[in-house]
Amino acid sequence: MVVHSLRLQDLIEEIRGAKTQAQEREVIQKECAQIRASFRDGDPLQRHRQLAKLLYVHMLGYPAHFGQMECLKLIASPRFTDKRVGYLGAMLLLDERHDSHLLITNSIKNDLSQGNQPVQGLALCTLSTMGSAEMCRDLAPEVEKLLLQPSPYVRKKAILTAVHMIRKDPELSGIFLPPCTKLLRERHHGIQLGTVTLITELCERNPAALRHFRKVVPQLVQILRTLVTTGYSTEHSISGVSDPFLQVQILRLLRILGRNHEESSETMNDLLAQVATNTDTSRNAGNAVLLETVLTIMAIHSAAGLRVLAVNILGRFLLNNDKNIRYVALTSLLQLVQSDHSAVQRHRSTVVECLQETDASLSRRALELSLALVNSSNVRAMMQELQAFLESCPPDLRADCASGILLAAERFAPSKRWHIDTILHVLTTAGAHVRDDAVANLTQLIGEAEELHTYSVRRLYSALAEDISQQPLVQVAAWCIGEYGDLLLEGNCEETEPFQVEEEDVLALLEKVLQSHMSLPATRGYAITALMKLSTRLRGDNNRIRQVVSIYGSCVDLELQQRAVEYNTLFQKYDHMRAAILEKMPLVERGDPHVKEGGKEKQTGAQPLEVTAPAPTEPQATKLLDLLDLLGDTSEPLSSGHAQHLPPQTPSPGEALIHLLDLPCTPPPPAPIPSVRVFEREGLQLDLSFMRPLETPALLLVTATTTNSSKEDVTHFVCQAAVPKSFQLQLQAPSGNTIPAQGGLPITQVFRILNPNQAPLRLKLRLTYNHSGQPVQEIFEVDNLPVETWQ
Repeated sequence: MVVHSLRLQDLIEEIRGAKTQAQEREVIQKECAQIRASFRDGDPLQRHRQLAKLLYVHMLGYPAHFGQMECLKLIASPRFTDKRVGYLGAMLLLDERHDSHLLITNSIKNDLSQGNQPVQGLALCTLSTMGSAEMCRDLAPEVEKLLLQPSPYVRKKAILTAVHMIRKDPELSGIFLPPCTKLLRERHHGIQLGTVTLITELCERNPAALRHFRKVVPQLVQILRTLVTTGYSTEHSISGVSDPFLQVQILRLLRILGRNHEESSETMNDLLAQVATNTDTSRNAGNAVLLETVLTIMAIHSAAGLRVLAVNILGRFLLNNDKNIRYVALTSLLQLVQSDHSAVQRHRSTVVECLQETDASLSRRALELSLALVNSSNVRAMMQELQAFLESCPPDLRADCASGILLAAERFAPSKRWHIDTILHVLTTAGAHVRDDAVANLTQLIGEAEELHTYSVRRLYSALAEDISQQPLVQVAAWCIGEYGDLLLEGNCEETEPFQVEEEDVLALLEKVLQSHMSLPATRGYAITALMKLSTRLRGDNNRIRQVVSIYGSCVDLELQQRAVEYNTLFQKYDHMRAAILEKMPLVERGDPHVKEGGKEKQTGAQPLEVTAPAPTEPQATKLLDLLDLLGDTSEPLSSGHAQHLPPQTPSPGEALIHLLDLPCTPPPPAPIPSVRVFEREGLQLDLSFMRPLETPALLLVTATTTNSSKEDVTHFVCQAAVPKSFQLQLQAPSGNTIPAQGGLPITQVFRILNPNQAPLRLKLRLTYNHSGQPVQEIFEVDNLPVETWQ
């Protein structure tokens, strides 16, 4: 029984009439079998009809690769109906990855050489769609000839094909430079639009072409002025804007030609002002032209008044009802805020209003721009707006908002008290979303502001009494209560509301933190240390504190258990040293882990002891004492002759504190491994430092430190790493995702790499971040690591 093949229209109707996916597959499989059979029979009259049906099946997502060779046969056919379907099939079924596309090069060359314009158009469309670099090099002379053909239809398609060729092989630029100047004089809309696009591609990819086409800037200015004032024809006008597509392309080309070239910029300044003031903003087409005008003004050497006009246009965009236009305005202002800060500041109130947008992308852009607008003169007003937004912002924006507020407060704080209040508000509102270094920064800030110790401890105590769920807030409060608990009990502070605090209330609050299921292990560590310090600051009995500490001596958390055991030992064996050991912490220099010498002497009240200059012949191990054996019976000298005159059983508090901070007896540390800088771009540097623990030689700890010396913040920073299969890699959480500008606080991240075979170490890193409002991704390998990292 002979089954007749369906016509294309009947096939479409039958597929659309299928009620289930299975019925559709059955119809398509049956018809594909008929198409294969027809191809095998080799009927030249039916080949283009069968291929047309196969292309429809391909567009539905079903395999149609068996029709590739039929496309080549149809292209080689002299009939136009065959060539039309054959070229369409080549554009859909062939691409650069298939070797078969090279077989049509001769067919395209022959069709370009004949005078049949429809066939030339088909060949040019196919070449511009799937032509490889090799095909472009072979057919470039034919396309160059067609650029000067009398037919506008062929010239337009030849120009677009030349654009594709330049993108595939920039070395072909020299072939298409001479015809462009002549084509630019054409009045035909399609030719003029294609020529401007071709010149843009040439200028972007060839510096010589950029210098060559700067001569035609007056001609481009004249074309654009004619469009703005008179227009070419009403058929290309959209919503009253004369040919907006051509205007946008010319403005983009002028932006490229005027960048870093003062003479060209001067030529186009008056025109840009005319376009910016005469373009209708009631329609989307006019807004598109205005946006390109603004971007061009900001990219070239334009006058100051013209730049202010451009920023004001973006400010009007912020009031538009279209969300897309508002998003574009926020993005553009974010790029301009560094270069034209004062002009953007005029629209600060409108930007702040955009924070309340329901669209997440708009509110995120408004947040980034609001943070960029903060400076020393408006920091108080802007922080009030941002803190109000922090209370109601979506959860996915809360981390960025909190981090931005903390960074801005650190850079522009008018006073220490204001700075402390701002951080406390952030910790109270969004403590779970702050950066990892927020706790350390606030404790450092409070420690430096000696005049605000009473104010800070009372504020933190009140906040802790109201809410113990915000872990960073609880940690700072516990630290501050432990350090300055005596100030909390002494009396009132004029700057806070008067309230009386009893010793029992303070101890009960810290016990509540220890017992809460919401407290992290680190938070419990802060709380038990605070209790221990209060044992030297409170006037009452310490039995309650001793009981709490002894309970946690059997805690399942090892860190907390170790603290409790050591504190218990202080109570039982070394109670006479407890006051000296638990004195207030000395201040630490910012960016320097060492204690201030002057601060240490002032707080400990001890005379400086020469215990850090051992005799050259004395072993290092004899100078180190373990915490639990600090007062053990020993007759060895502590360091030098000065320590030998001290009574062995009654060390001074200062000396005891110094030895408490010493390490247990260990062998001398190995020589340090040199650091390596592996990345540097536009002020962003990434350095790797290394350490190999003595107890695990196969383990390498790599600390990645990222700094930013540019004038703009780096946000959404993510560092990912990969190693060969013979290694094991564990990435620990980074210290944050935002690197402040001009040497702000760096981001650190630790890589734990296990190398059991001691093979040479190679790393592959991927960095993703936003800089100057643009997303950046960098992937690179690091194979020049020191041999000490693996040998």
